[in-house]
Amino acid sequence: MEKKQDEVSRRPLYVYHLPPEILTSLSLKVDADAEPAAQQSIDQESREPSPGAAAQSAVGSQACSLCNLTFATVEEQRSHLKSDWHHYNLKQKLRGLTPVSELDFDKLIGDLDESLSGSDSSDTEDEDEESARKDTMLATLLKKQATLAEKRSTKDGDDEEDTANKRRRGTGKPPLLWFSSPSLPEKTYFGIYRAIFTAEELDKEDAIVDALKKRQLTPISMPKPGKDGSLPPVAYKGPHIFLCMIGGGHFAAMVVSLAPRQSKHSSIGPLNRDAVVLAHKTFHRYTTRRKQGGSQSANDNAKGAAHSAGASIRRYNEQALVEDVRALLKDWKALIDTADLLFVRATGTTNKRTLFGPYEGQVLRANDSRVRGFPFSTRRATQNELMRSFIELTRLKVEEIDPAAIQTAVTEGASKSSVPTAPKQSKPAPPKLSEEEETALLHTSQIQAMIRRAKLPALLSYLQSSSLDANFRFQPPDTQQNHHAPTPLHFAAAQNSAPVVTGLLTRGGADPTVVNGEGKTAFELAGDRATRDAFRVARAELGEKAWDWEAARIPAALQREEAERRTERERKENEAKEAERRKAEEERLRKEGPKVPDRPSRGGVLETAMQKTAQDKREEEARGLTPEQRMRLDRERRARAAEERIRRLQSGG
Repeated sequence: MEKKQDEVSRRPLYVYHLPPEILTSLSLKVDADAEPAAQQSIDQESREPSPGAAAQSAVGSQACSLCNLTFATVEEQRSHLKSDWHHYNLKQKLRGLTPVSELDFDKLIGDLDESLSGSDSSDTEDEDEESARKDTMLATLLKKQATLAEKRSTKDGDDEEDTANKRRRGTGKPPLLWFSSPSLPEKTYFGIYRAIFTAEELDKEDAIVDALKKRQLTPISMPKPGKDGSLPPVAYKGPHIFLCMIGGGHFAAMVVSLAPRQSKHSSIGPLNRDAVVLAHKTFHRYTTRRKQGGSQSANDNAKGAAHSAGASIRRYNEQALVEDVRALLKDWKALIDTADLLFVRATGTTNKRTLFGPYEGQVLRANDSRVRGFPFSTRRATQNELMRSFIELTRLKVEEIDPAAIQTAVTEGASKSSVPTAPKQSKPAPPKLSEEEETALLHTSQIQAMIRRAKLPALLSYLQSSSLDANFRFQPPDTQQNHHAPTPLHFAAAQNSAPVVTGLLTRGGADPTVVNGEGKTAFELAGDRATRDAFRVARAELGEKAWDWEAARIPAALQREEAERRTERERKENEAKEAERRKAEEERLRKEGPKVPDRPSRGGVLETAMQKTAQDKREEEARGLTPEQRMRLDRERRARAAEERIRRLQSGG
């Protein structure tokens, strides 16, 4: 008996095609809605579709006690620690407020334009976009909340804060319904997402098992589409669902039949090879401002319309994406109208407007009772992510829950959401950080991020609003980076950020005589002339009495005008050398042009010299240039290409 129960708990089960022995034995857990939110958040934030992955009971699993999550791998934990949600909860804890769930966090940023969605790629450019999105979205939300907080009166400030905390915690029901069955071991339950049931069925919880029985489907053998790509009539009549994600210029949609494909594996539910995908489509348009975050339309609304070539392309692409998405929805109208459920992820007013309009001939409507949000976190809008979400939605979860142990943990104020069901290995617990240490770590990450992006005004404002000295010491001090560059001035010099160096010295009051763990001042870490000149210009503007410039090892003062003249002179000299080099290179190419061999080849046909490809020409043109000159040349190429595309679009060619 125990062996059979163990097999059931490990076997992947499909909600719409359950074995009869399980379906007939299911009963709704009486206190399903009374489970602590900490336990439910694990299921809600599941990173893998495996139903038996009870990560909270695994020995030695990774966890985030702040957000009440556990992770199967270190990579998942690192990804979570970089998320907006985790950073926001960290801010909440520093303020003495209660952390929020991800669903509540999504509601908080619901009115903010989303720039990216998830982190499904490891590409460097995508990482920059994600980092920029994090800085922009989180900063905007915190700024908005700070503005609202300032408007509160002192009299009822405490009452309003308590009300806000209660609102953030929310009173909504957990995303999963729990079912007991004799087929499962003791204290182990099946979990099914509420989202697949209707509101009427959820109101009558005693009839949910009957509703689940009515949803059982027989495996089908779907005919192949016609030569023109049209689907057979059975595709429209059979039960199916529509899934859609949009964000950051990425759009993905899929229609999947709920009936599993007829195969040897049908009894285990629709894995990727067994799911019947009726239609799928993905779009991507360049709409996000690289390394700055936010869509172009959001930036235009906030700061006014930009007039660069890139801004024009992004505006055109935003409109093109809207047209592409709405045209696709119109083509799929028959499938969408007959779908059982519509799962949509579109955070932000721009993306919601793209899908739900209003516009003439719209297909999706926000007040449609079939519309659902994804009750778990999702990544970038891709076809693979939609398939992962479909499997997560339609596969039974198997979790071990001990209500008594959970209640005890909550009563004692435990911060962990997992309930240990097996003895854990004894290992030394990591030292718990104090509130001051956590605050210092947060300040370190924020300041270093601003310096990397040369955001001087934001950096100075952050130092002032946080009551931090310009000579703030980064934490922890024993890391290699903080040992080498322990202060903002050291870090800016090491990053060769001349404007930040000037601002910290002349406006921030940074001390240039402070040395790092190697005994070096900030000036000695500067890697280029522009950064070294920034120290000398600051010495001239602050005066000889401001600091012990000799102890700071900074050379003689240099007037700003002189530094600018020298920079301009060097720029002109480099441009003249580059023009001369290009002229000589062009002359050489004209003289050496394609040559024809004097003797015929083996086949009796004269061999002609192979033409150089465009890539070869670009590499040859950039040969011998400095990295700065290569970047300038690359920017010129992209600008010319963008202007040519815009000209063609405007001329209708």
